[in-house]
Amino acid sequence: MFIEDIHALIDTPEDIVEALNYNRIDQLDYVLYSHWDPDHTRGMRVFEQLRVDWLNVSIGIENDTPILVHALPQVCNDISAIKNKFGSNLEYYQKERNLIKLIPAESAVIIAGMQITFVPVILHEACATVFVFEQNDQKVLYAPCDVKPFPSNEIFANSDLLIIGNTVPVDIVKGGFHIKEDNPFKEELFTMKEIVALKEIYNVKKVIVTHLEEIWGLSYADYEEISKLYDGIGFAFDGMSIEL
Repeated sequence: MFIEDIHALIDTPEDIVEALNYNRIDQLDYVLYSHWDPDHTRGMRVFEQLRVDWLNVSIGIENDTPILVHALPQVCNDISAIKNKFGSNLEYYQKERNLIKLIPAESAVIIAGMQITFVPVILHEACATVFVFEQNDQKVLYAPCDVKPFPSNEIFANSDLLIIGNTVPVDIVKGGFHIKEDNPFKEELFTMKEIVALKEIYNVKKVIVTHLEEIWGLSYADYEEISKLYDGIGFAFDGMSIEL
C-alpha cells in the first residue's frame, strides 16, 4: 500500500519496483514495515534503486536524503535478522550507503500531520502490525497479514475503512475443493464471518479485503459476486486507488 499524501510505502514485496513504475510513483520518503515475511520484505533493494546515483557515487558523493523506515521494535529486529555472510541487509542499506534511516516506532509516529499508530500482533515469537492512520477526523486501519487473532484495541473503533488481508473468501475454491471447518486455513486466516464481526464490533464503515491468494483460483469477477453477499465489504485489486 502506498499513501500518496505522505509518500509512504507499506512493505517492500519482490515486485515492488514494477508496482511503483506501473502506478507512476516517483517519490518515496517513508517505508513502514508490517512484519518480516519474505513476501513483504524481499524487495528491499528498492532502497538502492530509489536513492543511489551511481554517477555521483563514482566521484565520492553519497546520498544525503535517506528513506525513513519505521516499524515496531520487534519488527525491526526480525527484519534486521535477514542477512547474508557479511551481515544484516538493512544495516548495509543504512550504514554503507546512507540509503535509509531505521527508526523503531514504540507506538506511533506523526508524518506531515498524519498520526500513524503501530499495534503489535505477536504470533509464534514473530511480530506483525495493525496500522492506524488518523488525520482530519478520518481513520483507516491496515492489517495486511498475520494479524489473527485480531488484537482488541479501542483505537480501532469508528474507522472509515479497514483494509485487511489473509482471508478465506468462500468455502468452495478452484477445482471444487471444499475448505471444511477443520481445515488449518480457517485457524490461520479470517473467514468472511469473522470479517463481518470485526466490521460490526468496531463500527467500521467499509472493509476492503486484500492479500488475495492465487491458490483460491478465483477471478476478480468472482470476488465482485462474493462482495454482493455483504454490506460494505469489497475486495482489492492491484492499482486500486482509494480516496477519503
